Amino acid sequence: MIRWLIVFLLACLLFNGLKDWLARIGLGRLPGDFSFRLGGRQWFVPLASCLLLSLAAMAIGAFL
Repeated sequence: MIRWLIVFLLACLLFNGLKDWLARIGLGRLPGDFSFRLGGRQWFVPLASCLLLSLAAMAIGAFL
């Protein structure tokens, strides 16, 4: 269980760093992707985008 939590947190950090690039291709604006300001910093939590990319990776892995 802790391994999945670590993977989820790392994915959120990766999405936060790639937010500008992902916005150009449409990810990050899905229902379920949250953006909020906390402590003077903009935070981005892409729950729906993570789920979509996870399903795509799982589908690719099933064919390999």
